[in-house]
This record gives sequence, structure tokens and C-alpha cells, in this order.
Amino acid sequence: MDPVVLPYPKLMLFDWHGTLVDTHGAMYQAIEEMLSQLDELDLTRHILPETDAKTEDDEKLIRYIRIYRHLHPRVLAEQRISRTDVFEVLFGDNDVANTIAHKAYNDCYRNHYGSVKPFQAGMYEYLTYLKQLGIRIGVVTNRSREFLEPELASVEKGRWQGLFDVTLCGDEMHRYKPAPDSMSQAASPLGLDADSHLWYIGDSVTDMMTATRARVTRVFYNGALWTPHWFEQVFAETAHHQYDPDIIVDDFDELLDLVLQSSDHSFTPEQLQLRPDRLPPRQLQPPREEPDWHPAIASLTYPSVILFDWHATLVDTLDAMYHAVDDMLKELREIGLLEHLVDAARCKSPDDQRLVEYVRENLSLHPKIKLDRKISRTDIFEILFAENEVAKKLAHKTFTDHYRKYFGTALPFEPKVGEMLAGLRKLGLVVGVITNRDREFFLHELNMVDGGWAHLFDTEICGDDTVQRKPHTDQILKAADNLNISLGEDIWYVGDSTTDVIAAKSAGITSVFFNGAQWDQPWLNKIFPGSERYPYKPDVVVNDFAEFWAMLLTCRQQQKRAN
Repeated sequence: MDPVVLPYPKLMLFDWHGTLVDTHGAMYQAIEEMLSQLDELDLTRHILPETDAKTEDDEKLIRYIRIYRHLHPRVLAEQRISRTDVFEVLFGDNDVANTIAHKAYNDCYRNHYGSVKPFQAGMYEYLTYLKQLGIRIGVVTNRSREFLEPELASVEKGRWQGLFDVTLCGDEMHRYKPAPDSMSQAASPLGLDADSHLWYIGDSVTDMMTATRARVTRVFYNGALWTPHWFEQVFAETAHHQYDPDIIVDDFDELLDLVLQSSDHSFTPEQLQLRPDRLPPRQLQPPREEPDWHPAIASLTYPSVILFDWHATLVDTLDAMYHAVDDMLKELREIGLLEHLVDAARCKSPDDQRLVEYVRENLSLHPKIKLDRKISRTDIFEILFAENEVAKKLAHKTFTDHYRKYFGTALPFEPKVGEMLAGLRKLGLVVGVITNRDREFFLHELNMVDGGWAHLFDTEICGDDTVQRKPHTDQILKAADNLNISLGEDIWYVGDSTTDVIAAKSAGITSVFFNGAQWDQPWLNKIFPGSERYPYKPDVVVNDFAEFWAMLLTCRQQQKRAN
């Protein structure tokens, strides 16, 4: 394959974060903080519909942020996409929403910025060499000037100051990237044009969109070491094909190769000798450890009945739930429950201990728990009060009193959940719901979600229908009585919490853990230790309903072959 030959660069403009420097820790902390404020910023209504997503990964990111108001755990583990790309996925070309999001991000970033280092070894030497070749260099970033200047002053003890011929920040641009204005705006003071002799080097789709719209040379710096498959997906015909980069480089040695091979220019032997020595290829960080209780290796009995948890399994009602839990915790002292908080020494894990101690001292949930939005109120009460049934009953009652102020909105947890439930019934399966939610709230949500789902269930058991709620078996036993069935492994209970797993295993039925929160394997090992004191583990883990459906059909085929 012939090498790509580009026009010789008179000016090379670089993105900052993820291209020249690494500020990942602060950036991701600020994004997480900003996403937790989506509702109060009135940005939730501006999030694009999942059907407008350009790629499957974008669709998953939109859904996850809509439900949890923070980044998908894999995104956080890999730290490979920029905040501008996140906003582009969420808000598309909505300039108003993007402006609000960037301003809110900047406000959050003030709480975290400061740590900055070269993105790869030898960066200063590479940039210095480009200047020795007579190329002007600059930075064009959506970062605000108040952050760029301190970072520029601190990276490698300040020796980058004075290195750039121009720097242009987001709060100085006519419009944030991916609008094209920044290219000509940066080139103009240097007496240069924004044409193919201007190279823009960046690490994101947003950078390529900016360069394409400005009609300058597009160089994608693959700082995240994405695979060819990623590029095929992201720059596919159905996604961002029109923004294909002119060339992709994995490191700055490859970038220098491109410059030295570019057309319309020759180099002196002295210039070639000044080139920095090549460095070893960069390596990826260890990957996130995915759950290994996978459907492909699970041995399950094909179900006759499938029972589902409600909240965070079939529907999303997270906002109301966390508001009500926090209101209830503020009243722990008044309702006499503060003294009934479990002794921290009896907790299952250090994380549970920290939760109990924080609640004891602050009468509220730790901000990280509210930010993560991954734990159910029932699991919270189980951690706080353990086997104290009287305390848990009062906690649930107080929660219910507060939940009346917030409940109302219920959205399908994933697209086409209703179609999936209807599909189960077409297979001849009995379908039901078991939820700790009180009936007055459940019925409202049942009738309003997606036009109403009441016709999809053969039984619904609510928290106030039995003496004891999950993790006790009362509700499962009542469902079996309603349906006139015997409990066994052909009854599946699908839920997202440890409470659901304990209830299912205690009742002797199959436990399917719905990992909608996308816990990784180390975390699952923590919450399901399989110890003498905490023996209960799910029979299988599914990460979404596509995986659940595939698993179900596989079990069905196996049953047919066996018969």
C-alpha cells in the first residue's frame, strides 16, 4: 500500500486534552459532576432520542446517561473519549444545549483541574522539532483560558510556555468545536489561511468534524489506541462517514513520518539529523474485567414462569427513588431509627461499612452513591438495618410517605421492553412482577409507562401486599399462590439487586441478575461473595435484555432437543 502523502503543513494546530496532554482524571471527574446536574440545568429534555444515535455505542451511552446521569462504567474504565464527544453524542448540533453543557462542565472542572502531564513520552521534543522544520504550531481547544494557562504553565515544569505560536480556547471562539470557526480564527493572526496546508491534529470525532467543516487537513491522533473495528463503526456510512480523517496516527513518530513525507517540500540533512529518536510503541491500559457469570456458560432450566423486578429492571424511576430515600434519612432521629442502624462490624463489605457510617454521621446518602445511582432503596435498607424487620418496615413506610412527593415518571429501562414482554407471552410463558414498591405507586407507573403495560402481566405483587418484603420470600410465595404453581428452577426471577437474588435463591427458584448498572466482575464478587454468611449468588448475569432474550431462546432450543 502506497504511503499517504499530504500537503506540507505551514501550520499545525493541536487539540489539547487527549492529544498533547493527559488530564483524564480531572476531566472525567468534572464530566461526572456535570452529568449529575442534568435535571437542574434543564438539559435532560435536550438529550437526543436513542433512535438518533449514530452508532450502537452512542445509543448505549445515551441510554445509560439518561437512566443513571453519569458515564457508562466501560467509558470510565477506558477513559478514551473526550467530553466534547460526550456532549456531541448527547446533544448533537444543539448549540444552546452544548453551550450550557460546556459552561456547566467548566464550573465543575474548577473543582478538579490541576494535574497535567504530556500525553506520551517525548512530546516536548516532537513539538520542538516541528518548529525546527519551520512549521508554526498552535493549540485549539474547547477548554477555557482559565484552565489552559495554568496547565500550560505546569506541564513539565513550565517548559512548554512560549512553545506555541497561537492558542485559542473555547471561551474565545465564536462557537465551540465542532463548529469550523476556530480554524480560521487561529490561522488569521499568523497571516495564514485555513486550507489544506493547515493540519488539525485531534483525538476525537468532534475534532474531525471541525477540520472537515473548515476544509483543512484532518489527522486523527489515536491516543486511545482504538482498533480498526472502532474506526469502521464510528466512520461508517450510517455514522460519521463524511468526517473520515485523512490519516490516522498512533503516536507522534508516525506524525513526524507524515510531515517528512509530505509534498512540496525538501529537507536538509541537518534537519533530518535533528529528528528525535523513535520511542517504543505505546501500550493500552489493562481492560475492564467483564462479568463471567455469562449466559453462554450457565446451565438453566427453561422457564414456565418469568417474574421481574420493576424499578431499574423493567422501568427507570431512579430520580424519585433517590429523592425520597434522602428525605427519609433526614428523619432517622425523629422516627427513632438512628439507634437501630447496624453495627459497622456486621457489614458485608468495607463499602457497606462506609455507607452505614456516612448515614450515621450525615443523615443522608454519600454523594457518590447518589451519583452512581446503582443501588436500590431496598438494598440500602438491608445494609442499614440488616435483619431488623421492625426497623426496615418503618423505613419503607417513611420512604413511601416521601415518595408521594416525587413519583410519576416511569420510562422503559431499555427500548422495546414492552415488545420483549409481549414476546414472552407469545412463547406461552407466564409473566409477572414482584416489586417492593407500594401498590398505589406501582399501579400509576404500570398504567402510564409506554402507554400502559397492565395487559402484559399475569400477576403483580407489591411491597404492601405481604407481611414482609424482599429479600424475604413472602412475595414470591404469594405470586406462586396467585398463579397456582409450585416453586422450582423453572420459575425465573429477574432483578437488579442483591435483594432480588436473595429472595429468589431462598425460595428455590432461578435467579437472573439483571446487570443494568454494568457492574464489573470485581464488584460482583464483592456483592455476591458466596461466603458462609452471604452464600447467595445469581445463577446467571445478563447485561441487557438482548442478552436475556438470546439466553431464553437458547434454553428453549435445548429443551426441544432434549424432548
